Amino acid sequence: MKIIIIGGVAGGATAAARLRRLDEQAQIIIFERGEYISFANCGLPYYIGGTITDKAELTVQTPESFKKRLNINVRIKEEVTAINRSTKTVTVKRADGSVYEESYEKLLLSPGAAPIVPPIKGADADNVFTLRNIPDTYKIVDYIHKHNPKTAAIIGGGFIGLEMAENLSQRGLAVTVLEAAPQIAAVMDEDTVCDLQNYLRSKGITIKTGVTINNISEINCAMIIISVGVKPETELAKKCGLKTGLRDTILVDDHMCTSDSDIYAVGDAIQIKNFVAGTDGYIPLAGPANKQARIAADNICGANSIYRGTQGTSILKVFDMTAAATGLNERSAKAAGIPYDKIFLWSGSHASYYPGAESMNLKVLFNTETGKIIGAQIVGFHGVDKRIDVLATAIRAGMDYRDLCDLELAYAPPFSSAKDPVNMAGFVIDNIINRKVQQIHWHDVDGLTGTPDIQRIDVRPHTVYAQGTIPNAKNIPLTELRDRLTELDKTKTVYVSCQTGLNSYIACRILMQNGFNAVNLAGGYRLYHAVMQSRLEH
Repeated sequence: MKIIIIGGVAGGATAAARLRRLDEQAQIIIFERGEYISFANCGLPYYIGGTITDKAELTVQTPESFKKRLNINVRIKEEVTAINRSTKTVTVKRADGSVYEESYEKLLLSPGAAPIVPPIKGADADNVFTLRNIPDTYKIVDYIHKHNPKTAAIIGGGFIGLEMAENLSQRGLAVTVLEAAPQIAAVMDEDTVCDLQNYLRSKGITIKTGVTINNISEINCAMIIISVGVKPETELAKKCGLKTGLRDTILVDDHMCTSDSDIYAVGDAIQIKNFVAGTDGYIPLAGPANKQARIAADNICGANSIYRGTQGTSILKVFDMTAAATGLNERSAKAAGIPYDKIFLWSGSHASYYPGAESMNLKVLFNTETGKIIGAQIVGFHGVDKRIDVLATAIRAGMDYRDLCDLELAYAPPFSSAKDPVNMAGFVIDNIINRKVQQIHWHDVDGLTGTPDIQRIDVRPHTVYAQGTIPNAKNIPLTELRDRLTELDKTKTVYVSCQTGLNSYIACRILMQNGFNAVNLAGGYRLYHAVMQSRLEH
């Protein structure tokens, strides 16, 4: 069997290696129009920042190593310009301009995606860059060495843009992030990303949201990185008549086969099915691309491997902070019409009595009808990766809140608590679903102002209360609550807050068992204040 692969980075290289393991006799050819294959594109910002210092570390494989190790013919600097489905050939243009044709029995498309460059006047200037591949990386580093810029602007506040902000800052540049949306890191929600925004500002990064740039001259910075997302590279697929979907992505079935039974496609160029919502979508991530490549290779070789959808699990490190998300955020849950609620925890990375514990802002979304976990987001300093992976696994396995309660996770004081934050998330959801407590959220607080049939109390100690509280909240510390119940009116709902939502939950249980209708502020004053602070600095 003769197999041609177009694109030699994540999906293409992975598929080629899998194909060889399955079929030693197959003739496999990779066409890569660029100079490099199988390079670590997720590591490129860290080379720019100086964390990765050896250029060789960026290339996982070379054409020579592919040939020696896997007997795969890799042709770099050769661009496939046309797919001729009727003759089952591709037209190839060499670097010297000469053109030839190559036949195939099966074809795999892994062209990836290209950076979006908005219609901004001056975007083609010498000090304006995008970041997709190794040559882009070298171009940025060379510019820094040659011009020694002191300031940089990142247009776009997605994960790659934020990684670039950190790495340019570490090179000594004053960095400004310009984001058109109301917040950075759009895969997350405002109430988790607020901690990330506030932290980045504390590290000297200027963040401006709700900003539209029409002309590069509006930006007073020495160098500019455009990082507003990517678009699938599907011109070849469209030209040869393959069916396309959202954003011109290539349509594939769950075997990764296109509308042509001899052509497969994987990676950032394809439309995916959202694993949680069941809707069509576009989620260009390296992890799914590699899994899709393996499945495509299996099916090319006659297996029956199925891709079950993309969940969208992602993680970001900026300075010492980690932000991660999996499954649906609130916007996508609403768009899918899923009935949901959310809970917040301010949990320690490990046992509080063991030195070095750091708290994390953990948010979990759940289906209010089934109790299933549909999404999670975490921002913190330690232990974020561990918890997001557990929650991602829970979503993939179709677990509900009871399963979170039951999970037996590794515990020792340096690593966790006996009741891990993931377990605690299950307990909190259990309390909500089974009406052990009612809750409101930070975005409901201001809407209660002026409502006559409510009363608000803050159950934190007097000294903490004095540093700031929910508007119009009366201070009744938890330790005094049982003795001061007569100060509250049983005919009016009591809205209760504390620092994180834990002591206020205890207060709600006291009040409910004494005849009051009590409602807890999820996430507490800490979360409310963090969101408000982030908005003010906007």
